[in-house]
Amino acid sequence: MAVHNSKLAAYQSVAVHGGIAADDPHHLILMLMDGVMQRISAARGCLERSDLGQKAQLLQRAVALIAELRGSLDHHKGGTLAHNLDQLYDYMARQLIRANVENRAGLLDEVASLMTEIRLAWMAVPLALRSAG
Repeated sequence: MAVHNSKLAAYQSVAVHGGIAADDPHHLILMLMDGVMQRISAARGCLERSDLGQKAQLLQRAVALIAELRGSLDHHKGGTLAHNLDQLYDYMARQLIRANVENRAGLLDEVASLMTEIRLAWMAVPLALRSAG
């Protein structure tokens, strides 16, 4: 039975990654943003339970996802907007690192709020512009 479960897990992993590869770039960015938000929320819960090891891992993953968001920016086409988002993402990553070191839930809330605002703006991008990229 363990071998069967192992093969099933491997298949599910391939299916999930295959679905991501075929997805559109606009949706991929949303998935990254959602991943950041989920990890911040889970890290906040860990902080409340004093599970500091798990909190650190979750925040490290959130910082890595923010790095992916930064890496997805097209500075040539995006100009000032891309530059400003790059700076904001950098700030958010530094705040998460600080929240991890200082165990400050308020910093987690700040980053979650900023990410929510960016996500709402990203969702407002018209469909015609999404496919033009």
